[in-house]
Amino acid sequence: MKSPASARTTATGPASVRQRRKEARPQELLAAALELFVERGFKATRSEDVAARAGVSKGTLYLYYPSKEDLLKAVIEHRVSSEIAAGAAEAANFQGPTDELLRTILTQWWQRIYDSPVSGVFKIIITEVRNFPEIAEFHRRVVVEPGQRLVGQLLQRGIDRGEFRHVDLHSAVHSLIFPMIMACLHKHSLGACIPEERMDGKRFIRDHIELMLRGLAPSPPAGRRKTVAGAK
Repeated sequence: MKSPASARTTATGPASVRQRRKEARPQELLAAALELFVERGFKATRSEDVAARAGVSKGTLYLYYPSKEDLLKAVIEHRVSSEIAAGAAEAANFQGPTDELLRTILTQWWQRIYDSPVSGVFKIIITEVRNFPEIAEFHRRVVVEPGQRLVGQLLQRGIDRGEFRHVDLHSAVHSLIFPMIMACLHKHSLGACIPEERMDGKRFIRDHIELMLRGLAPSPPAGRRKTVAGAK
């Protein structure tokens, strides 16, 4: 009969380690898939390459993700869509001025993405999904639509509160988002190949958001505009 001490040792021994490894494995597989998709491209990456990079058998990979498409969908959902959901949750509880809210959410969101291999997802989507329409539709549903909806809601909040001037929401949303996607593309294209072309992506994101916030600021009252013009 085992003593209480030996029973405790068993409970915290190899079996518990194996359980922790099993729980961590999906994230390990996604990390390996993302690395390879960015390095080689989605089409050129084989499922067995992902399994080898993660240090598991191909059969183990299929237990979690039956196809390469499932892997990419999981990468998109867990590494990009989750950022949007976190931003939406933060916005729902924020009581301060909208420029501060927009600055905080978009800066944190995009700097985290830019600093990680996840920034390579946009290159994969733009260059390869024409051949994988199911992935394109999935990305639209879990990233594009929620992301545009969140940014649009933040802009509308500022307009309704008189903090932003009236703008076309569709154009303003794309004006905010597209340059940051371009920064991610640059990082994984020219920036990856030519040292002189590398940029400070985090600074670019901060500067871009500040530039947009200045453009969104309401115009001064007409009387003040005339006074300023007369002073010149």
